[in-house]
Amino acid sequence: MSIFRYTCCKHFSGYPCCHRQWKHPGHCRFVHGYSRGFSFWFAAKELDPFGFVVDFSSLKPLEERLKSQFDHTFLINFDDPLLSEWQKLHEAEALDLRVMENVGMESSAALVWKWANELLLERDGGRTCCWKTMASENEANTAFYDLKPDWFNN
Repeated sequence: MSIFRYTCCKHFSGYPCCHRQWKHPGHCRFVHGYSRGFSFWFAAKELDPFGFVVDFSSLKPLEERLKSQFDHTFLINFDDPLLSEWQKLHEAEALDLRVMENVGMESSAALVWKWANELLLERDGGRTCCWKTMASENEANTAFYDLKPDWFNN
């Protein structure tokens, strides 16, 4: 049972990108790719004038941010020892580099949760929030981030 009165979920998929976890002792330290997808769970204190928790068509800025970060990009941790080499390849237009705190799915789920809540707080003034996200790298591997923002009081 949900702790919120009104909820809905939106899924975005089809973001082919690659990354590596350079500290990992196994094969994850090699560059490899997935087609990432993201799901967002939204809650509202009350429905908007159209009867929605979140009008999905109003999420275009979030969708654009997902595309910019994850569509045909190469994700690398900020502390990767090959960062200068990746930057040279980016400058040579051999890859589209994105430097992140952590490229893992758990951290990606937390990052997109933050992005969704920045959008909703600015736009809806606290009426809505994103309380859960899912980041998937394929059908078998997913990670979740589940946190009600401090400013949302249902």
